[in-house]
Amino acid sequence: METIQAFVAAINGVVWGVPMLVLILGVGIYLNFGLKFMPMFNIGRAFKLLWQGRQNSADGQGEIPPFQALMTAMSATVGTGNIAGVATAVFIGGPGALFWMWMTALLGMATKYAEAVLAVHFREKDKSGEFVGGPMYYIKNGMGEKWAWLGSLFALFGTVACFGIGNGVQINSIAQVLETNFAFSPLIVGLVVMVLAGAVIIGGIKRIGAFAGALVPVMALVYVVGGVIILLMNLDGILPALSMVITEAFTPSSAQGGFAGATVWMAIRFGVARGVFSNEAGLGSAPIAHASAHTNDPVRQGMVAMLGTFIDTILICTITGLVIIISGQWTSGESGAALTSAAFDQILPGVGGYIVAVALAIFAFTTIVGWSVYGERCATFLFGPKALLPFRIIFVVALPIGATMSLDFVWLLGDTLNAMMAIPNLIALAVLSPVVVKLTKSYFSSSTNSDN
Repeated sequence: METIQAFVAAINGVVWGVPMLVLILGVGIYLNFGLKFMPMFNIGRAFKLLWQGRQNSADGQGEIPPFQALMTAMSATVGTGNIAGVATAVFIGGPGALFWMWMTALLGMATKYAEAVLAVHFREKDKSGEFVGGPMYYIKNGMGEKWAWLGSLFALFGTVACFGIGNGVQINSIAQVLETNFAFSPLIVGLVVMVLAGAVIIGGIKRIGAFAGALVPVMALVYVVGGVIILLMNLDGILPALSMVITEAFTPSSAQGGFAGATVWMAIRFGVARGVFSNEAGLGSAPIAHASAHTNDPVRQGMVAMLGTFIDTILICTITGLVIIISGQWTSGESGAALTSAAFDQILPGVGGYIVAVALAIFAFTTIVGWSVYGERCATFLFGPKALLPFRIIFVVALPIGATMSLDFVWLLGDTLNAMMAIPNLIALAVLSPVVVKLTKSYFSSSTNSDN
């Protein structure tokens, strides 16, 4: 096991090196300039489109309403990255890592927008008549058959990655936090989640969309409200915390207590890596869900999609990060979900830890359900419809195994596979960016702002 972990760690050091960070941030900057920073200036319009997309439109095509498509995508992104991922970034990279998470999210809004636009524009119908799409389809249909191998490479990484980021990391975090707070056996937790997740996953995209549409808004709102209440109880600490975040994004963090200190590079590396892990902008996962949206225009769905990055990182991750910094627990030596739990419990003794435990369990459960969609679409692209049921069964059965694995290795594996998924997708986004810009210009020039 140590040999495997060392091998994965070596790959992780390469795929999350300077070239990857340049690629992620570079594509985000390139798309923002090409779109004239349209995503940042149209957040209000996007929320209006989201509200209008609660039901299927009369003239659109697709399986689930735009609102449910976003909730399905967010069910996969609002998870351990918002609680354990932020804590890990701050623990290793210092408070400055939160700043780089913000930068990744702001640039990532354009990336997520472009992914969804391409997913809807290049989607196709499968043999059962349902719309399917995502990076493997916009690579194949947009870049041509000679690039089909790149789409297959993404699908291969996606099929394997879902067992790390969407399965092992999530169930392991659920098991850890429930064992810590309630003394539940990790294996029992894994078996219970296996049964519950299986009941949703076996039902397919429509059942998952309905499930996500009902649960995700409620769980996100409850966590945000709880975090805001905690911050309001510590108003005098918010400005110093924000100042620390900005200052230490550009200067080394000195060692304090159980915090070993961090260089600026560590803040950037872990801020960007955990930012991408949390909001998945550039990863290529979310467009798989958005391709199923019932819509008549890819740009409208693209604007709905970019809200996922805004809500996930700018709102939820910021609340988690500020609570950790204000509490002072980031210097305690704790990491991951245990650090977030300690931070909340510091401010709300006897209650805060339980809030984090319940929130993490629900967040991670919805992520498991959301990522099952991504994995099965990738597997079906590679092996055809016959792979659908076997994949769902294997994915569900793997949950108890993930619950009992080493947390460090599970995080390392998920982090590594994230990067390997992102590479083919980011290449496709750069190559197909003229299509995104053309569709965007066409939409805004022909639209009479009827959606305003």
